[in-house]
Amino acid sequence: MTYTLAGLIGVVLVAGLDLAVLRTRLLRRKAFWTAYAIMLFFQVITNGVLTSRGVFRYDEEEILGWRILGAPVEDVLFGFCLITTTLAWWVWWGRRGVQRDAPRDGAPGRPARRPAPPPAADDAAAPRRAG
Repeated sequence: MTYTLAGLIGVVLVAGLDLAVLRTRLLRRKAFWTAYAIMLFFQVITNGVLTSRGVFRYDEEEILGWRILGAPVEDVLFGFCLITTTLAWWVWWGRRGVQRDAPRDGAPGRPARRPAPPPAADDAAAPRRAG
């Protein structure tokens, strides 16, 4: 299987996850595409730097050959899949109220302390005895 085919299959699977399985409908939102454009900008720069320095190498027979700043255009497909999958699950879990409790006194995972309730009106107006 070529890198191109794997990327295209990934895009189809992620679109199905978003639209049919999780039903978050991110791909239909302008806010998603705006956020994705920002992430894509940085992805292209990062991929270009890593590829031009030889950190990643690609078999020329497995890619289309089109490059963006030295990185194969197929990397955009995989970046899209990673970003969309992460955001779709984030939205899906958020709608179900899945979240961690706020830390208490710097201890992760513990519930936050609630502040003491204010004194009742009767307590505030009552005279205090000197002791």
